[in-house]
Amino acid sequence: MPLRFAFAVLLAVSVIGVARPPVAAASNFTPDQKKEIEAIVGGYLKTHPDVLIDALQAADEKMKADAKEKANQAFAANKQEIFDDPQSPVAGNPNGNVTLVEFFDYRCPYCKQVEPSLEKLLGDDPQLKFVFKEFPVLGPDSEVAARVALAARKQGKYASFHRAMMGTTGHIDEAVIFKVAASVGLDVDRLKQDMTSPDIEKELKANLDLGKSLDLDGTPSFIVGNAIVPGAISASDLKQLIADARKK
Repeated sequence: MPLRFAFAVLLAVSVIGVARPPVAAASNFTPDQKKEIEAIVGGYLKTHPDVLIDALQAADEKMKADAKEKANQAFAANKQEIFDDPQSPVAGNPNGNVTLVEFFDYRCPYCKQVEPSLEKLLGDDPQLKFVFKEFPVLGPDSEVAARVALAARKQGKYASFHRAMMGTTGHIDEAVIFKVAASVGLDVDRLKQDMTSPDIEKELKANLDLGKSLDLDGTPSFIVGNAIVPGAISASDLKQLIADARKK
């Protein structure tokens, strides 16, 4: 039964009192009966639009609640992968008492916006562990940048490349990415070989799958303690989240 017609039937039965069981298939109604039901419901909704608004709001709230519950379950099931995946680059104190995780994209302007705050946090907090989750969701050039970053790790220059890319503004394409790589002393020919390695492919797929399971629909997204925080966030708010995580 089409959703619109099913809604019409149920609303007509429950609100108007049409004497027909709501479980009846749409094919059991004659064309004239269908028209009559649709006219009744249409007229009712015109005079009582709040009924439809309330129904839509309730459906939206349920969808959000279901998504949040699913994300919470994924979080509980994937804590090791979120906080302690050995394939994810780490900054700060590897043995810190609080871990801050960022899902980011090198072509995301909001990621670049929060980068100075993150650098300051790492400088100010000797007990903070920071986990980088390459999350290239903004197109093919984003994926190239993420692959190059993980390949740079093989040359011991992940942090240098990351900072340089986060400081790069304007249009970012493959040529710009390799230019940045060369500027921090990376062997570009080796990068082009390493960036296609199976371990990098596996890491990116794992990050994208993890982000999807956590219902992350954009960058940056942060995780600290038990909190999943989508979008750019101020330094003061991040500090508060870190402090709250320490208390727990």
